[in-house]
Amino acid sequence: MEPGPIVPPIFTPLPPAIHPRHAQIDAQTAVWAETFGIGSPRLRKRLVTQDIGTFAARILPEGREEVARLLADFVLWLFGVDDGYCEEGELGHDPGELAGALHRLLRVGQNPQAPMLLDDALADGLRDLRLRVDRYGTPAQTARWLDALREYFFSVVWEAAHRRTGTVPDLNDYTLMRLYDGATTVVLPMLELGHGYELRPEERDDTAVRAVAEAASFVITWDNDLFSHHKESRADGYYLNVVRVLRHHEGLTADEAVARAVGQRDRAMVLFMRLRERLLENASPELSQYLESLGHYIRGAQDWGITSLRYTTPDDPAPLPTVFRDTPTEDSDQPLDIPAVSWWWDLPRKQAGTRAGGGAGLATA
Repeated sequence: MEPGPIVPPIFTPLPPAIHPRHAQIDAQTAVWAETFGIGSPRLRKRLVTQDIGTFAARILPEGREEVARLLADFVLWLFGVDDGYCEEGELGHDPGELAGALHRLLRVGQNPQAPMLLDDALADGLRDLRLRVDRYGTPAQTARWLDALREYFFSVVWEAAHRRTGTVPDLNDYTLMRLYDGATTVVLPMLELGHGYELRPEERDDTAVRAVAEAASFVITWDNDLFSHHKESRADGYYLNVVRVLRHHEGLTADEAVARAVGQRDRAMVLFMRLRERLLENASPELSQYLESLGHYIRGAQDWGITSLRYTTPDDPAPLPTVFRDTPTEDSDQPLDIPAVSWWWDLPRKQAGTRAGGGAGLATA
């Protein structure tokens, strides 16, 4: 098979970091996967070699070890759902049946004591995860985690509908749903749990804070699409990522699509840094920690993405970078031509106007 497009070194202004107990966290997650029997034996054998615990340790480099372990187990569980149910299983081609299966799992997450799916490994794993989320978080944080899980489930059902028909969504729809089906939002509550705080609702729901979190999700998922394209394009059956979307709808070559996607994520990365810096000027200690953790999440996903066997695929080596670059390929402050996210770029302009009039802080839309 011909080699795929080369992914160039990507821009990151964020420093690397990792939890000092990363090796123990990774080993524990492999034990957890075996204990609960997550995925088929073949899938589980792959997952436990992919440094998922190390990924979690990069997201929470200074967080509580018990929460980093919880996050690692949760990410592995998510891959059990995404790979086992959606990518490689029959349910991934039947959105109706998939919706039913995922909602039964969601019910187990909402009510672990419910007598449902009692012989199901994913349900047993979710019960364990839910009890640990309760242990380290507040009831409100548990509720937000479950809400984010519902968003993720809803988005993978949408993807299954495209998989069934073999269709490719346009860039705007893909961008909107990728914010959720990349499973980034389900990790965000863990950032709070990892450091033992809870954001006030007026902070978390502020328009600028939502925008910076979404921009982080965009960068993480676009990076993942670039790093996973080689693996996905060589697998049997349907796959969907931004490279394919750009090729299909804009008639680009694979190399041109990679370059376009890199430019998009660079502009989002520049915006993330700008928004985060301005939010930090008046942030509470809790919001400051949250914004710092978003940066760790982005960089952790980058470091893991170019080193994990999940994406490097040594049996058929992926043309991935081994280093990062210090400058973006695009640094325009103009919005991306993607309506679902173009509003992010309005916030710095509104803030500048507010300051000119004597105000302070980021304006909300």
